[in-house]
Amino acid sequence: MNKIIAVWLLLMPAFSGSMLSADEGHDQAAKEIEESGGAVRKIAADDDRVEVDFHLIREDAKDEHLSPIPKLTGVYRVHLGGTGVSDAGLKHLKAMDSIEYLHLERTKVTDAGLDVVADLKTLTYLNLYGTAISDAGLKKLTSLENLQKLYVWQTKVTDKGIEALHAKLPDVKIEKGWDTADLETTEKKEEAEPDQ
Repeated sequence: MNKIIAVWLLLMPAFSGSMLSADEGHDQAAKEIEESGGAVRKIAADDDRVEVDFHLIREDAKDEHLSPIPKLTGVYRVHLGGTGVSDAGLKHLKAMDSIEYLHLERTKVTDAGLDVVADLKTLTYLNLYGTAISDAGLKKLTSLENLQKLYVWQTKVTDKGIEALHAKLPDVKIEKGWDTADLETTEKKEEAEPDQ
């Protein structure tokens, strides 16, 4: 009997990481994120859902910093705007079934990364401003039936791509930002009309 206990005591440290409770796994993941410069915060005092935020450390946030996120429970919002995160980092979000808000603005995300985003069925808000996505990537988002707001300003997305997405998701509000051609037309029109 003493041998069994001795073996158990020797092996226990090797298995303790996999024996963490959900709360302990969540707390450990939050600690790892915070040690890398990110933040994990409850969205409200009476709500256990959390926001994961890396945008304040900008380009210092890399793909590998996202690896603890799947161990968190109740992830509601992920803010990666302005970070060094690329398509490779998004794989860490693949199995997440609670993310409603995803900020990817000014990241290295491309059309390829939208394969993962397209599987985040609970998304209601997606910001892709200033990324390299195009109409091909936008087509991948047609599965996001809960999507309400999409930002594609300063991307390679065209009006034709937006129209195609609207055909599949008519209720989504797509913000494409200012069209500089419209501004130039307005300026020319104002110049041609004398002040009255």
